[in-house]
Amino acid sequence: MNSQSEQQVRAAIDRVVRDEWARVLSALMSFCRDLTMAEDVLQDALLAALKTWPVRGIPNSPRAWLLKTAQRKAIDRFRRKANFESKRPDYEHMVQLQQRTEEEDLDDDFPDDRLKLIFTCCHPALSSEAQVALTLRTVGGMATPEIAHAFLVSETTMAQRLVRAQRKIKSANIPYAVPAAERWPERLQTVLSVIYLIFNEGYAASTGDELVRDDLCAEAVRLAEILSSLLPGDSEIRGLLALMLLHGSRRHARSGSEGELMTLETQDRDLWDRNAIQRGRAILISALTDGGAGRYQIQAAISAIHSEAENFEQTDWRQICLLYERLYELQPSPVVQLNAAVALSFAESPEAGLQAIEDISSSQALQDYQPYHAARADMLYRAGRRKPAVQAYEIALGTTCNEAEKRFLQKRLDSLRQIH
Repeated sequence: MNSQSEQQVRAAIDRVVRDEWARVLSALMSFCRDLTMAEDVLQDALLAALKTWPVRGIPNSPRAWLLKTAQRKAIDRFRRKANFESKRPDYEHMVQLQQRTEEEDLDDDFPDDRLKLIFTCCHPALSSEAQVALTLRTVGGMATPEIAHAFLVSETTMAQRLVRAQRKIKSANIPYAVPAAERWPERLQTVLSVIYLIFNEGYAASTGDELVRDDLCAEAVRLAEILSSLLPGDSEIRGLLALMLLHGSRRHARSGSEGELMTLETQDRDLWDRNAIQRGRAILISALTDGGAGRYQIQAAISAIHSEAENFEQTDWRQICLLYERLYELQPSPVVQLNAAVALSFAESPEAGLQAIEDISSSQALQDYQPYHAARADMLYRAGRRKPAVQAYEIALGTTCNEAEKRFLQKRLDSLRQIH
């Protein structure tokens, strides 16, 4: 095996894991009826690909190859554990799997069951935190460190949470299905939270070299579109879709020619996706007309204000402050307070923002939250308080795992240290 073929194989596997993980996993769930086993045999299939593809070549459809291989791995597992009397259901299921695997030509056209997977993971028998975390893992394909960052908890805590959630699905016999219409409301808010967290991880990647992961942003929008088509009368779904379109319209302007982070103040607004903005505004107006102002509609309205401004200086920050006040009434959280403080620092003064941010400085959830320390550092810098700004930037630098963010914060820090 030469190094070039190794690189090609690993690149192909990375692509299929990033782009196809959830679709293959959801198909395996239909076969295995066990989320843990489905993940395990998919991992086994990936290991088999690492050994087989360098020798036989990368298949025309890596996704279908992984599914077929994982199915065979599942059958092998059923065989090993099945004794006819005590494991009759498993044995009968194994026979069905074997027949399907032998009879079907598993090309690239197998069912897309990701929506079933989402609602399985968002079953009310699971805690809300477990619902969101498990869906991010299985549907979003996020690694445990990325999910931990989204929740502001340690990687160990998140790993334990995911294991407990998978066990709960099995022990409680949680069905792998889209719920009946009358049960949608009890799970819908969690599903929307999941989709928005997937989008946020794409818009501001917590780890790695990439600042933006277009695949996750696109996946979140796609899932919201599916939900909207299934429940067209729900204005909050449309509010979330509008928010992601408006916010996501700026993603290609978030990095410069050399991959450096560009703040909202320095972005080239000619790079903003005007089609996404136009579509997002239309969906937002429809949502506000039909359902009033929910939390996603309000956030979309804030993003719409940014999209309307020709430049940073013309942004209607006072209107944004008012919207954040309304948002906090619906969603009281330190992150909302942080965003409101940032808006206030531009609407009035950096000192006003610092005073507002002081009210949440003791929040435990923000201690390792990089945007909090970066926002505070920026306000201190704009207020002319160099030494405290240096200290705040140093803390912010220590709380990010994204390389583009590190470079941005280090550049700000070096610039401040040169001032005497």
